[in-house]
Amino acid sequence: MSNLQIGDSAIQFNLPGVDGRSHALSDYGDKNAVAVIFSCNHCPYVLAWEDRMIAIQQDYAAQGVQLIAIGANDAVKYPTDSFDAMKTHAAEKGLNFPYLRDESQEIATAYGAQRTPEIFLFDQAGELRYHGAIDDNYDDPDGVQQTYLRSALDAVLASQAPAIAETPPVGCTIKWK
Repeated sequence: MSNLQIGDSAIQFNLPGVDGRSHALSDYGDKNAVAVIFSCNHCPYVLAWEDRMIAIQQDYAAQGVQLIAIGANDAVKYPTDSFDAMKTHAAEKGLNFPYLRDESQEIATAYGAQRTPEIFLFDQAGELRYHGAIDDNYDDPDGVQQTYLRSALDAVLASQAPAIAETPPVGCTIKWK
């Protein structure tokens, strides 16, 4: 169960990115919408949805939308999710959005994130407008019936409430320390 409910304010963070810079949520205050996505390198659900995440960033960037991925998995138990591995993965995959490391797991805990990937979409005022999965078919992009995140983005950009504001997050569990 997420700690954040629809309408709650975003929890601020400042985390190191794979690009060598620190990224604070407040850095994106000029955006019309920000999707915070808890992610990782090894989860098959993330890997299945990652191309769609890249496409969403590409398709919505000009409308002031920013995706931000955060990796919080225990890198001792899951070395493929270490910060160095995140840097390699981001470069190989060509991620077009910041990929940040939550080493302490404080941000994942504060958000109440449970899965990878798990989406928290905030509007320009920093209010949670959508929480859950990217769409309804992680393993078959051609079989998607409900594009939850895209639909929520379209609603937020039109200053409307998303028709579907919450779906169960689908993916691997976050690997806690």
